[in-house]
Formats: sequence, C-alpha cells, structure tokens
Amino acid sequence: MTSAPATAAPFAAPAWQRQLKEAVRDVAELAALLELPVESIAAPNVDADFPLRVPRAFVRRMRKGDPRDPLLLQVLPSAQEALDVPGFTGDPVAEIGLARGGVVRKYSGRALLIATGACPVHCRYCFRRAFPYSSQLASRSDWSGAVGALRSMPDIDEVILSGGDPLSLGNRRLATLIDELAALGTVRRIRVHTRFPIVLPARVDEGLLALLGRSRPRPVLVVHANHANEIDASVADALEGLHRAGTVLLNQSVLLRGVNDDAATLASLSERLFDSKVLPYYLHLLDPVRGAAHFDVDEGTARALHAELLARLPGYLVPRLVREIPGRASKTPVG
Repeated sequence: MTSAPATAAPFAAPAWQRQLKEAVRDVAELAALLELPVESIAAPNVDADFPLRVPRAFVRRMRKGDPRDPLLLQVLPSAQEALDVPGFTGDPVAEIGLARGGVVRKYSGRALLIATGACPVHCRYCFRRAFPYSSQLASRSDWSGAVGALRSMPDIDEVILSGGDPLSLGNRRLATLIDELAALGTVRRIRVHTRFPIVLPARVDEGLLALLGRSRPRPVLVVHANHANEIDASVADALEGLHRAGTVLLNQSVLLRGVNDDAATLASLSERLFDSKVLPYYLHLLDPVRGAAHFDVDEGTARALHAELLARLPGYLVPRLVREIPGRASKTPVG
C-alpha cells in the first residue's frame, strides 16, 4: 500500500506582513480601540485617495481617551485637510518634474530611487501624498531602468531608497535591488528612508538584519520619529538589532504643531533616540503640501525652539533645523 504524497505546507507570510494587512483603516474602529466617541475624531470630506492607515502596533502606543494624543494626530484624517491654503500644493518640493523612471536627482553625488508607493502608515503631513507613483516607480522592469539610469551617472556614490517606504519590499526583493546597486561599483552608501522600525518594528526580522549586515555598499537607515512616545520597548529592540548589524542609524523629524512644537518634547525625543542607538539628524520645517497647513509651525517659533534645544542638550543630540527649498543644492539650514 502506498502512502499519499505529502502536500507542501502553505506559504506563511512573515509576521510583519500579517500585521500590515491587519492595519486599522476605519476611523470608527480606531475610536473604539482608543475608547473615544467616534464623533470626537471623525472628519467629513476625508481624502479618498489618502485614507486612514495605521498599524495596530502604533495604535497601542497612543493614550486612550485622549483625542489630542500626539501619535493619533499624526495619522488621523482631519476636516482641516480640505482647506485650500495659499502656498500649500500637491508638489511642495517640486520633485515631480525631476523624476525620471523613479529616479530623482537633486543633489550632487546622490540620487533617490522611488522604490515603492506602499507605506505602512499614512501620515497626514506626508509631502508625497499626491505623488504620481503609478508612473514613477524604480521597480518597473525589475529595477533595470533605474539601475541603467544610475549607470549613466558615474559621479553618484550614494543612493537613497525612498517611497512610500522601501522596507515595504520583501527581503528577497530588497536584496536584489541592493545587489544590483552594488554591482555598479561606484555606490559607496545606500541610504534607506523608512518609518517601518518606528511604526511596525516587526519588520526588522532576521532576514532584514542579515541582508543589511552583509551589505556592501554600507547601509544607512534614516528612521522617522516625531515624538518620544513612538519609541517603546519593541521599537528600541528593533533599533538595537539594526545597530548590532552594523547599520548607521539616524532620525529625521518634522516639526508639527500640536505634536512636538515645544522644546521639552523635542529634547525628550532626542534622549530617547540616543538611548536606542539613533542620532538625531534633521528637524524639518513642514513641507507645504496641500492638506497639511494645520500642522505648520512658523519659522520664528522654530528658531526659538531650536535655540532652546541648543541650551538644553549636548550638541550631538540637537538635530539640524532645516527646510527644503526647491532648486537649492542641499537642505537649507534655518537660522
């Protein structure tokens, strides 16, 4: 008697992909999780092209019963997004016209790849919320077009992976891209701009750590946290793992009204980042993207906050206060 052939075990998605699939997308559900009356946070006229999306791991760090929680405000659609404010546009840093096949070149020696349009969280102040991802992805033709474009730019020694969030790519796909960039021979550093380790730390799995640990060019991860409450024990563990893998860790924040626009909050963030092996890098003035004007902090207030940070903290814990001005050769220091 012959036994029945063994059937292959079904493919199990990584934990981070399962958690991403289970992200909160409904305001009523978010209100229930935070023990808030839905009418206190629901907004009419929400942008259907940029809906609520937030991982449950991030929701768990929000204060229950507080409609002004600084983490909640970053992701909660607001009626103020529908306001038409002069100077706030769909292309606030004028990069859409520079994009060619998912490659954006603005600064000397560096090029940016739009690796994906997917992101684990929809931050309401995102400067690319209206970016035409469907026509500007470097992933078209398995990276060949974008890598070919970089091959014609031999002066490029640093490639910045952006999106969306480049860690939305699985480890195998990410490894293929990094290997192709390494094969160019001219790229010394690969910089990854990502919110994943902060909002969904499960993304920092053994496969990603192994990939980054063996990577040549050297990897630099620029994470994005705006408030110390975003960094709980799970996030700190993920950042520690990245540090042990030899990854340089930097943080960039955006100065947001009602979220982090006071010196004590910013100082606490810098201390928490450093405890987690991350150096504060940039504190950005808000890019004037349509729908985000209610987050804007004026330059005078920003300068005063930065001066207070300089008085409170050692210099290496004070991020550079900058803004992006289209056409400039670099980020522009403020003050």
